Formats: sequence, C-alpha cells, structure tokens
Amino acid sequence: MARPDKAAAVAEIADHFRGSNAAVLTEYRGLTVAQLKELRRALGATTDYAVVKNTLTKVAAREAGIEGLDETALKGPSAIAFIKGDPVEAAKGLRDFAKANPLLVIKGGVMEGKTLSPADITKLADLESREVLLAKAAGAMKASLANAAALFQAPLAKAVRTVDALSAKKSADA
Repeated sequence: MARPDKAAAVAEIADHFRGSNAAVLTEYRGLTVAQLKELRRALGATTDYAVVKNTLTKVAAREAGIEGLDETALKGPSAIAFIKGDPVEAAKGLRDFAKANPLLVIKGGVMEGKTLSPADITKLADLESREVLLAKAAGAMKASLANAAALFQAPLAKAVRTVDALSAKKSADA
C-alpha cells in the first residue's frame, strides 16, 4: 500500500462506506457507458454508483469496519452503489434496471453492518417505500383515534336521543 494513489482510492472508498446507509455490490460486465449513465440516473441523487477495484475495496471495507464482504461478492468487475438515502428506493432502482438489463448482476451488499445476499436485496426492493409505510402507520393511528372519539361521543348522543324521546312522549301524552 505504498503508492499514494492507491492509498487515496482506499480512503475514498472507506469514506463512502462510512457515509452511506447501505452499499450494494454489482457486476456490470457487458454494460455500455450509456447504460451505466442510465443506471446512475435511475438510482437517484442520494446514491453514488462507482466502479471499484476488488482488492482496494477489501482493504477499504476492513478500514471502515465492515465485515462479511466475502470473496464471491468481490470477484470479477465490480461496482458499488453507496446509498445515502432510502435503501428501499435504491434497491428498487437496481432491481428494475437488472430486469431490463440482465447483464447487471447484483452480488450482495451491506446495510447497517449486516451483509446482504442478492435475495435479501430483492426482498428489500419488494418493500414499500418509507413514505408509504409512514402514511399507512399514520392512517392506522388516525383510524384508532376516530374510533376512540366515536366511542366517547356515543353515551352523550344516546342521552340526547333518550331526552328527545321522553319529550316527544310527554308532548304526545299531553
């Protein structure tokens, strides 16, 4: 690791690992530059997609404290999607791009210190986005609050109906 350019590359990759919520390793063999540009656009502004050297990535991952990047994930031409935003959105972008371009192979990844298999990344892509899940949770809370409000109003409404019925009965008797 005597060469300063390699040391700088390792430091840059390690910084990307430290600054991201998740990282997904892919094999891009056979994709054109235009397709890689399209993939970067599909991943969004919160995800950096970088072609990396496997040996430098191994050293950078070790420096960043990431364990579990095995030899199979770091074989062949590799590129990493460093995800700084919502991992679900980036996983969906990778999955959809891989469906349209079968040359992109998802090899694995890391999220919150845990290694992910390609199947785990597919499961992650199948989740709904964070905003949708939050909206569903808010809707469920609102529904339970509306039920509680209706429950608290029921005795009052019943009392009003009883008083109205009694007054109607009195006026009918009189």
